[in-house]
Amino acid sequence: MADLPLAIEGALASRIAQLRSELDSKGLRFPLHFYVSDEWFTPDGATAIAVPFYLTHPRLEKLEEAQMFEVEGGEHEWAMRILRHEAGHAIDNAYKLRLRRQRRQVFGTPSTPYPEFYTPKPYSKSFVLHLDAWYAQSHPDEDFAETFAVWLTPSSEWPQRYAGWPALKKLEYMDALMGSLREHAPRVDNPLEVDPLPSLKTTLRQHYRNKRRHYGVDYPNFYDRDLRRLFSDAPEHADNITAAQFIARIRRPVRRVVASWTGIYQYTIDQVLEDMISRSRELKLRLAGPEDQARQEFTVLLTVQAMNYLHSGGHRLFL
Repeated sequence: MADLPLAIEGALASRIAQLRSELDSKGLRFPLHFYVSDEWFTPDGATAIAVPFYLTHPRLEKLEEAQMFEVEGGEHEWAMRILRHEAGHAIDNAYKLRLRRQRRQVFGTPSTPYPEFYTPKPYSKSFVLHLDAWYAQSHPDEDFAETFAVWLTPSSEWPQRYAGWPALKKLEYMDALMGSLREHAPRVDNPLEVDPLPSLKTTLRQHYRNKRRHYGVDYPNFYDRDLRRLFSDAPEHADNITAAQFIARIRRPVRRVVASWTGIYQYTIDQVLEDMISRSRELKLRLAGPEDQARQEFTVLLTVQAMNYLHSGGHRLFL
């Protein structure tokens, strides 16, 4: 990866410029640096934001999509949501806001260890909704960054959107906190680059092997009961398309729909689909009714299984 001659330019550069403009419109002029690495992140204590290498070239975006079925931050609005989130971490570092007592009281203790997994509560109104998978619930620092991102987003209308939610108090605190910073110079200007691309000796093959393993399903699932409710091995359906063939046919569009509703990575959902196809083949199941109805019911089944995976502690934090 260190051999890739990449630079921040084109669409990615224009999105960074938009972020700077949004910060400037709020009177927030703290030092902010950007560099290329393997993923999105902000190093602890730094005012630098790492952007993923695959967003610097169209061919690498296609490679990312081929390997992971989606490009995180590939669309304009998706990229802006991530950039605003990471800017929340950077300003937190620039002003050492986590040292403030009220900041800790509102968002929780920053020193809380990051868990390997988290189990979100989808209907909680104590957290803002910004990135997928209820990311604000994963850690106090992510709660802060997500709240900052919602506050920064132009035309977010957060006072109306979060009216009656406990999360509104966090946004009101953020509004007052950011207002107080406009007249003060930042305490830190630390352009530390952790894992910059020129230092990464991993090959692209190794990178994606590790990434797929990270987002894969690493525990056994058994879908027999649900699959038998939707499909059948009865003799009268012997001439129908096999369940394995049917699932493979609708695999891509259904995967996208479920990912959009659950916030789970498409690659993870695809592993569940692979298990279902394999198990359907072993059970010799076939379609037992109209394809349109089966597609609707299978989408519901996959959504339920994906949410079960999320709540079982299987959703891995992407940090």
